[in-house]
Amino acid sequence: MLEVQKTLVHEDVLSESFVCNLDKCKGACCVEGDSGAPLEMTELKILEEIYPLVKPYMTEKGIETIERTGTWVKDFEGDLTTPCIDDNKECAYVMWENGISKCAIEKAYLDGKTHWKKPISCHLYPIRITAYPQFDVLNYDRWHICKPACAFGKELKVPVYRFLKEPLIRKYGEEWYTELETSAEELAKGI
Repeated sequence: MLEVQKTLVHEDVLSESFVCNLDKCKGACCVEGDSGAPLEMTELKILEEIYPLVKPYMTEKGIETIERTGTWVKDFEGDLTTPCIDDNKECAYVMWENGISKCAIEKAYLDGKTHWKKPISCHLYPIRITAYPQFDVLNYDRWHICKPACAFGKELKVPVYRFLKEPLIRKYGEEWYTELETSAEELAKGI
């Protein structure tokens, strides 16, 4: 583990390669799994506020799910997550473009309808954060559906932390990211 300010970063975040390849995976991370995207407490109010702006981008089933369950739920483990269609299918905020699942929240953001891109857990994927009272632990989440992203990242020589520069800065700030980058470069040189 690498310590960066009040975080511990698993070495895989630095050494493994990753670049999303939607043409290959079709956005499977938004439709597979056993619960919705993890949410932070501060994101609950945001989802409630932006829902009317995101709703026009959503599928009928997604809208029905939100209208029935709310803009967020507690999953079977008691974690705060986005709701899923039929309780265990795609995220309620999924939209489809040319057979690829995409985020309706992000589409609304890209169209200038909201100032919030999407839940940080989605933006940071394949990094998953375990939050403790004193620090966060950042781990690289391996999932078979992301094999095309791993291969594409290797081909392009892009480590996970570089692929996720924008969301890492969004979560922890520029200074934190610069420190991570410096530490990663030193680690790669064996310093």
